This record gives sequence, structure tokens and C-alpha cells, in this order.
Amino acid sequence: MATETPVCNFGWPAPDFSLTGTDGQTHTLTDIAGPNGTLVMFICNHCPFVLAVLDRIIRDARDLQDLGVGVVAICSNDATSHPADSFENMQKMAVEKGFPFPYLHDADQTVARAFDAACTPDFFGFNADLKLQYRGRLDASRNTTGPADLRRDLYEAMKLVAETGQGPSDQIPSMGCSIKWKSET
Repeated sequence: MATETPVCNFGWPAPDFSLTGTDGQTHTLTDIAGPNGTLVMFICNHCPFVLAVLDRIIRDARDLQDLGVGVVAICSNDATSHPADSFENMQKMAVEKGFPFPYLHDADQTVARAFDAACTPDFFGFNADLKLQYRGRLDASRNTTGPADLRRDLYEAMKLVAETGQGPSDQIPSMGCSIKWKSET
């Protein structure tokens, strides 16, 4: 079932985190933060919404890094119920796709809960002061890749954030598969 993200809570401060990446290193929000903004993405290996736009996520991440925006992806899904999202499979995907950003494992799901992540993909765009300015979609693609000429909503929003510190007032929610939460036992 597709889930949409809530509207952007402008000015909300980015929660700190310290997570292990597929590169074996520990990464924190401070490590990731760029001089002109920071993009925190919740993605996973199995979601058709993520897979449909993964090449575009990688493209936009590279282009945003060129603008001084730090970029990170986090997988918070329960790997017990969704083995495709295991740390080992995350490592394989990061290498196979040549991720230009750290891909972090939120095994205990505390970071996803701190961010109130709703789905994959879920994009959180922060300004240089780590205040939320964008919580919208990558583009108009859904669980299939849209046409090549779609407006790059995420890129355009984060470019504006990098240039002005402010995100666009009109934002269209991201849509994707719900976060696969661990069962409460």
C-alpha cells in the first residue's frame, strides 16, 4: 500500500544520528552536512518506488553535492521481515549502483522514528542551519519510472535551499512503500 509523506514542517531541526554505513564507517549528521544544505533520504533495496527512481536519485545526489549539499541515504526497514533490505544486500546495492553518498543502516529504527519517516523514498531537505525546508517528492514518478523530461522537484527545491536557505512554499508529498517497522514484542 502506497504511503505519502506529511507536509513540510519548515524550520524543524534535523535530528542527530550516528549510523554504520555500507562502507564500514560510522557517519553522523555533522559528517554529512554540507555548507549549503543537507539531504537525508530514507530508501531501501526492495521498494518498487525507490527502484523506479534510483538512477535519478543518484543523478540528483551528484548534482546537489556539486552545489555544496551533503547527501546521505538511510535504510531503516526490518530486514527480518524484508531480507532484501539486510545490511549485506545494502552493501551490494551501494557498490553495484556506485552510490556517491553514504548508505547507512538504521537497524534499531531509532533514526527513522526521530525523523518520523513515513515511506521509501522519503526526502528531508535541510538548509545550512539544518532546518527543514523540503519534504516532497523526487519527481512525478511513482512505482514506475516517469518520462525523462519530468520536472526535478527535489533537485530544484534543494538548489533553491542551497542558494537562499529557503525551500519552496508549494511541495508535493513523496509517495512510496511504508517503512517496514519491527513488530512490537
